[in-house]
Amino acid sequence: MNAHSTDVRQTALTLLRDGVKNSEVARRLGVPLGTVSWWLHADRSKRGECPGRGGALCPRCDGRPLDERAYAYLLGLYLGDGHISHYVKHRAHSLAVTCCDDWPGLLDACEAAMHAVLPDNATCRVRRKGCTDVKVYSKHLPCLFPQHGPGKKHERRIALEEWQQLIVDAHPWELIRGLLHSDGCRITNWTEKVIGGVRKRYEYPRYFFSNLSGDIRRVYTDALDCVGVEWKSCNNSRSVQNISVARRASVALMDAHVGPKW
Repeated sequence: MNAHSTDVRQTALTLLRDGVKNSEVARRLGVPLGTVSWWLHADRSKRGECPGRGGALCPRCDGRPLDERAYAYLLGLYLGDGHISHYVKHRAHSLAVTCCDDWPGLLDACEAAMHAVLPDNATCRVRRKGCTDVKVYSKHLPCLFPQHGPGKKHERRIALEEWQQLIVDAHPWELIRGLLHSDGCRITNWTEKVIGGVRKRYEYPRYFFSNLSGDIRRVYTDALDCVGVEWKSCNNSRSVQNISVARRASVALMDAHVGPKW
């Protein structure tokens, strides 16, 4: 961001204030789209138009209706690959969910969930090497995600509050989908068996979920228990705890409600 001159930034802001889309400004000036989006946010904040201020209402503070299905999915994404930052100068927080660029559908699903949960707040995408941060700004993010706190999530206690648990109980598959989209995958395993003197190769799908936090793994497995999915735990070479779903009936359930990333 600092590599671009003041003149380039001012030109970009002039175009943005005239209504030119972020992507078009980025194309004209040869600047990353994420940089243009940040410039726009900083400019709006400076002029008192920062998302999350003013009339934006909070489901927790103001009783605004909450899209619980979208929230359960976004909660899963946050617990997996999300983090909340506080901007003291702008008196606002940002939620960033880091998504791999190999799954463009995940980027769209994440941003759609943010819009559904915080319809009055703007979102943006900040490109990084091999991945993209999908971000939303709001001063009410700590209200919606009380698991936010200092330090890494796996180094502190993570527990759902009662109102969150009620949402998860009502929409367990959305939470599971969010957790798998962030820290999980669907893969195809294979094995060989000798039958009648002939070696045959067998392939079968399975789901993996990996997270350093035992609390977050427990949130995931509790949701699996809720929907009747059988699972087991195992360790990989880096001693990161994995949760595996491999039984045929359980994989079929996961395929019906989650499926592979896209």
